[in-house]
Amino acid sequence: MAKVLVTGISGFIAKHVALQLLQGGHEVVGTVRDTAKSDPVKETLVRHGADHNKISFVEADLTGDDGWAEAVAGCDYVQHLASPFPMEQPRDREALVPAAKEGVLRVTNAALDAGVKRIVVTSSLAAVMYHPKFKGNFTAGPEDWTDPEWKAISPYIVSKTRAELALWELLDQREARDKATVINPGLVLGPALDERIGTSLSVVELLLKAAYPASPPICFPTVDVRDLAALHVAAMESPNTAGLRLLAAADTLSMQETALVLRDAFPAFAKKIPTGELPAWLVRFMANFDRSLRSVTSDLGRRRNANTAYVTEKTGIAFRPAREAVIAAAESLIEFGVVEPPS
Repeated sequence: MAKVLVTGISGFIAKHVALQLLQGGHEVVGTVRDTAKSDPVKETLVRHGADHNKISFVEADLTGDDGWAEAVAGCDYVQHLASPFPMEQPRDREALVPAAKEGVLRVTNAALDAGVKRIVVTSSLAAVMYHPKFKGNFTAGPEDWTDPEWKAISPYIVSKTRAELALWELLDQREARDKATVINPGLVLGPALDERIGTSLSVVELLLKAAYPASPPICFPTVDVRDLAALHVAAMESPNTAGLRLLAAADTLSMQETALVLRDAFPAFAKKIPTGELPAWLVRFMANFDRSLRSVTSDLGRRRNANTAYVTEKTGIAFRPAREAVIAAAESLIEFGVVEPPS
């Protein structure tokens, strides 16, 4: 069995990746920015059946060099998942780029210097699907790239795109493209392992809490976190994935379709869940006052789909329907008290 470094192990996706690695008999070293976060993570993993003797932690921050050489020393593989995902977008569209680029380059250089067999990097479909050429209902594949100069996209999308471009440039410079695999997930839903749910489940949380009177007309290719974690493990172990981008998504659901899934699956919430859809012009107007809406304006009028058939062929990972991921996410939010059932 292998020794695997999992960066940002306290994150929603990273905990699932760590758990599947541990269930597979691997030893896991997790990075945390503060060692105070390590005990809750370990408790969660052990509660879900992990062997506590195979879990250890190191303190390392993506914004600095300290700790990375030590973190990767002796590891066979690196799973790089640590990445900020802000709900509030800064005004400067390039503001998130330096941290995103420096983080992935820092970890990749440390991994290559240590001679690891493979580094699996979590990017995003945000680096694939945002280009003015894509209109209406379309399907994008691994050869497609977001245009980071497109003024309609959010700072987060800009940062994910520039960071992945910088990663591939570094790999080419070091003649190490075959040492890496990049995974580009869509909206990640599914069950949380503990009450620290992460940002992506907020989409379901907002619908259950009726945060808006109706949903914005936007769609997300969706992936269940359990399938995404399995893909990370497969990408690490398979000789078929070296140097590839693996898009990770099942079907695409609009916010309105997601709301209807929730209303059908959770009748106690039916009266609260907004199933109407806001007109696009109104969302654009509201984005002038609600900065959280600015990040979705480039999604208006587009239904994004991901070509993932080749991913299943190369890894054997088949993605469960988005509906299952939505329901599992909602069950977690209720279980951990993030959302209270109506009285």
